[in-house]
Amino acid sequence: MHYMAAHGLKRARPAELVPGTVSVITARMDYLPANTPGGWQALELKRIKHPTEAIVSVYARGRDYHKVMRNRLQKLSDQIAAAMGPLGYRVFTDSAPVLEVELASLSGLGWRGKHTLLLNRDAGSMFFLGEIFVDMALPETEPVAGHCGSCSACIDICPTRAIIAPYRLDARRCISYLTIEHAGSIPVELRPLMGNRIYGCDDCQLICPWNKFAKRSALPDFDARAGMAGSQLVELFGWSEEEFLRFTEGSPIRRIGHERWLRNIAVALGNALRLAEPARQLIAALVSRAEHPSAVVREHVAWALDQRH
Repeated sequence: MHYMAAHGLKRARPAELVPGTVSVITARMDYLPANTPGGWQALELKRIKHPTEAIVSVYARGRDYHKVMRNRLQKLSDQIAAAMGPLGYRVFTDSAPVLEVELASLSGLGWRGKHTLLLNRDAGSMFFLGEIFVDMALPETEPVAGHCGSCSACIDICPTRAIIAPYRLDARRCISYLTIEHAGSIPVELRPLMGNRIYGCDDCQLICPWNKFAKRSALPDFDARAGMAGSQLVELFGWSEEEFLRFTEGSPIRRIGHERWLRNIAVALGNALRLAEPARQLIAALVSRAEHPSAVVREHVAWALDQRH
């Protein structure tokens, strides 16, 4: 995570990132698919109990949110400029060294939960954040009080104990970081804890009581694509690089590349081998990648095969 240190205090000083910035407008965009059923949190948690099923984080099952939210923020900025006159602005959504949760918290969009994500009383945490840096002074909105109370559900459920204390996250242990941002080998001691999560992890959000209020999105962009919910590990592990690129076109998953995709699934297959019977199909899938050109893939495949009981 060297990029955090590289940008230093720019992350906390908007005017250093975009000279002339006077105010920041923060926004949220809900992403639960429109057809999400009632009791969805429990249904998602049940996926963990099906070790041969691949779990992709809910937010990543549809279109890449960066593009969707950036376009909407751009349109909003243009409308503000049209109504108020000349306006210097720049939009962001998880695309620059911006302290998004802190800005959203200061502006009253919600409070920082014990899992470090933003929580909103009316919408839980299943939303994306975005910002518009503007060169115009705007009235400030007040922060809201926190409402986590004595609840520690997110801390207790974290598979890798990445939430080391309330409001403190060791990202190096977080499955979302390990499966998406982390390059190279995944620490051996963390692999068994990852289960069948191959892209991201929603556990701390799924268990959060406030997410019973999570909003469905009206945008078809966030509807789950074929293969991103309920697919088997073996099926996804069989994708060639060409198939991976085709099936993830326009998806946030595409940016991790085929090598990390195979690495992540190899870990999940190894975890499934310890739990699932019969194992013949899982072993055959792993063996098919045992001589993969990537040393990272080969290492994780070898580890996975060693998990046979």
